[in-house]
Amino acid sequence: MKDFKGIGHYRVGDQVDHYLLIKSSVKGVASNGKPFLTLILQDKSGDIEAKLWDASSDDEESFDAQQIIKVKGDVTNYRGRNQLRIKTIRLATDMDQVKVSDFVESAPLEINEIMEKITQYVFEMRNPNIQRITRHLVKKHQNEFLTFPAATKNHHEFVSGLSYHVVSMLDIAKSLSNLYPSLDTDLLYGGIILHDLGKVVELSGSIAASYTNEGKLLGHISIMVNEIGQAAKELEIDGEEVMLLQHLILSHHGKAEWGSPKPPMIREAEILHMIDNIDAKMNMLDRALDKVEPGEFTDRVFALDNRSFYKPQMETVKKES
Repeated sequence: MKDFKGIGHYRVGDQVDHYLLIKSSVKGVASNGKPFLTLILQDKSGDIEAKLWDASSDDEESFDAQQIIKVKGDVTNYRGRNQLRIKTIRLATDMDQVKVSDFVESAPLEINEIMEKITQYVFEMRNPNIQRITRHLVKKHQNEFLTFPAATKNHHEFVSGLSYHVVSMLDIAKSLSNLYPSLDTDLLYGGIILHDLGKVVELSGSIAASYTNEGKLLGHISIMVNEIGQAAKELEIDGEEVMLLQHLILSHHGKAEWGSPKPPMIREAEILHMIDNIDAKMNMLDRALDKVEPGEFTDRVFALDNRSFYKPQMETVKKES
C-alpha cells in the first residue's frame, strides 16, 4: 500500500490494483433484468463509485458496507465523475494484513483537542441555563459526538467530522461576534454545539455510517428539539432559553425546502444558519480542490449546484502569523 497515492487522487485512465473499504453497497437491476451492485469504495483520500455487474446473491452478501476488498480495474469517466470499472474483486483476508482504520479518513484534530476547545466555549457561557443544558447533552452523548461524522456524504463525512464541524463553526462565531457585539454568544455557542448533535441518533456509527430508523422517521432536528426539552425537565430549567435553543435547532437549515421546520426568526438563528452553510461548503471545496492540480477543474460537486471549481495556478502568498 506504500505506493498507493489514494483513490481520491486517481485520474481517468489510471490502473487500480489496491485494497479499498466498501463505504456503501446498493443493489439495482439493469435494463437487461440482471442484478448489479453500486459500490462506493473509499480510503483516507476519498471515494469512488464502482458497478459490480451480474452480481449474485453471494456477491450481495459478501460485498457489503465496512468490508475490505482487493480490487483491480480502470478509472473511467461517467457523467462528469470518476468511476472504477471493476476487472476483479475479492474480499480481503487475515493474510492481507489490512484493517478498517487504514482506509478511514478522520478529522485533522485529535479527539482530546476537539473536546478541550468545546469545553472552553461552554465554560465561557455566562447564562447558567444555556450552559447547563449544553453541558448535560454533550456529556450524555460525548463518545458518539467525538467520533461520528457530520453526514453520510457531502461534508465532514469522516471520523470525528461532527465535533470538528462544531469546533470550526464555534471559531467562526467567535470572530463574527467581535464584529457584531449585539450577538448573544451564549445562545449562539449553545445552538452551534447542539444543532447537529441529534445525528448521534440519526446515524448508525462512526464508520460507513447509514441512517437509523430514528434518523429516517424523525431526523436529527426533531430528535434534538426533544432532547433539549427533556434535558430542561431533568435539570428543572424553565425559561425562555429552552425555547430559543429549540428554535435554533428547528431553523438551522434555513428554509423548509432545505429541511427546516421553521425559518430563522431571531438574530442568532440567522447567523447560525449562515455559519453552518459556510463551514459545510468550505469543507466540500477544500476536499474537492485537494484532489486536482493547479490549472485544473474539480469533478462536479453535487451539493454545490453540481458545479466544477477551478484551482488557480498563481502561487498563494500566506500571511505570516
